[in-house]
Amino acid sequence: MEPGSLLLEAANWSTIAACLVLKLPQGAALVAARSARGVSLESLLLELGGFLVCLRYMSYYHYPQLTYIEYPLMIVQDIILCLLVLHFNGKMKHALPYTVIFVAGWYAVTLQEWILDLSMNLSTVVSAASKLAQLRCLWQTRDSGQVSAATWGLAIYTCAARIFTTLMTTKDSTVLIRFVVMMVLNIWVITTVLEYRKAKKQD
Repeated sequence: MEPGSLLLEAANWSTIAACLVLKLPQGAALVAARSARGVSLESLLLELGGFLVCLRYMSYYHYPQLTYIEYPLMIVQDIILCLLVLHFNGKMKHALPYTVIFVAGWYAVTLQEWILDLSMNLSTVVSAASKLAQLRCLWQTRDSGQVSAATWGLAIYTCAARIFTTLMTTKDSTVLIRFVVMMVLNIWVITTVLEYRKAKKQD
């Protein structure tokens, strides 16, 4: 096997491995503290929407499965995190309306091909908004609370790996731009988390 192919395989499988546990540190932090302080529900919901669109887009256009197989893993983990945040915030009654919206959206985006393409383009904006929502939550509370730096660190790695695999396979500019934007914003979030954590230790 050529070095390029080996690197591609390594990037694909390491991304999948990282995504298997991507949200576990965040979930563990919420359960341990029995609090969702610092974690933005809005961010999680927007991120979940972006993941669903990406999964639908890549499966519809028959992308190599190894380039998007992590999305179902992240979707399940995001759903669990959303439920935890709703539970700790005493808003579990909102779970059903959110479920209806996401299920309807899952089917609606493939009614027409142009809808799916537009949704994929907008998913970058939606996913970026999810990171900005988390940043806003951090800025408002000035406290990293239960936000897991490990989760955001893993997210940075998976974005970097997916930039590489996209360049090596589909070269889809829409997907590539999405991963670049997400990586930059993930770096911003983890930097903010670490800054607030450092400031709290110094107090």
